[in-house]
Amino acid sequence: MPTFAATATHDPAVTGLFVVALIVVTFGYAVACWLWPFTACRRCHGTGKRRALFGGPAFGLCRRCDGTGRRLRPGRRVINYLRTTRGRDTNR
Repeated sequence: MPTFAATATHDPAVTGLFVVALIVVTFGYAVACWLWPFTACRRCHGTGKRRALFGGPAFGLCRRCDGTGRRLRPGRRVINYLRTTRGRDTNR
C-alpha cells in the first residue's frame, strides 16, 4: 500500500540523528569562535583598504573594520555578551 504524505510517520532514529548532528555543528562553531574569534572583513576582503568607486587603487581605510581587515565573529559576540552578563548583579 503506498504511503501518503498526510499519513506518513517519521522515523524517530532520523529525528534523533538530526538533533545530534545539530548539537555537534553548534558545538563545533562555538569552539571555532573561542579559538579564532576574528574573521576577514567581508567588505575589504581582509585587506583593510577601501577601494575606489570603479575598482581602482585603494585610497583609504575600510570603515567597517577600521583598517584592520578583521571583524569579530557573530558567535564570539554572543560569547562576550554572556560573559559580561554573568558578572552583573541585577538585584541591587
